[in-house]
Amino acid sequence: MQPDEVLLRVRGLRKSFGRNVVLHGVDLDVAPGECVVLIGASGSGKSTLLRCINLLEQVDDGVITLAGQDITDPRANADAVRARTGIVFQAYNLFPHLTVLDNVTLAPRRVHGRSRADAERAALAMLDRVGLADKAPSRPDDLSGGQQQRVAIARAMVNSPELLLLDEVTSALDPELVGEVLALLGELRAEGMTMILSTHEMGFARDVADTVCFLDAGRILEQGPPSEVLAAPREPRTRQFLSRLVS
Repeated sequence: MQPDEVLLRVRGLRKSFGRNVVLHGVDLDVAPGECVVLIGASGSGKSTLLRCINLLEQVDDGVITLAGQDITDPRANADAVRARTGIVFQAYNLFPHLTVLDNVTLAPRRVHGRSRADAERAALAMLDRVGLADKAPSRPDDLSGGQQQRVAIARAMVNSPELLLLDEVTSALDPELVGEVLALLGELRAEGMTMILSTHEMGFARDVADTVCFLDAGRILEQGPPSEVLAAPREPRTRQFLSRLVS
């Protein structure tokens, strides 16, 4: 992939927690509009990779560039970088004492300095986009898990990020609620949103991913289109992992 075809480039990324090396020299390229799905066992480094890309974790070594900017440069403004990347976690991380509308407008008002009226217009439009405009005055505890996760996605999308990061966003949901969140992600994918997501939903990965990356012990052991990685993996470890999953 040529440099001008890449939105995100990760080279030689290493991250340790104490003596535990979580990422071992990870390389990854993501093109604009591409959907990259990370798969692998718990502890393989998927979440840490996403958190490093969003600068929630400080990298130990390596370089991450976003649209040509070295965001791992110590001089980079982390808040400005995060304004360009939205992230959604498996735990919705909504503030229970705030309304849905206030949750979605908090960052635009407090971090980006938008007026309340402007932030609320954008938030209501995004809530409408995820099918929850009528829930704007509700508290998160009044919503189902699937609805809360869709609010979290709306919050991540309200500032029109260049890149959306999603960390196991369906793993905390009851099975009957998984479909509504996956349907929304499929719609965002069809609209050209650049996404990196970790998931155990192999059927979803087959349907929406351009590239599947299998992580094992902090390394990308295998990557390619889903027709190769999921249907005909080359690596024995990939085959072993997939054999234990129910599609």
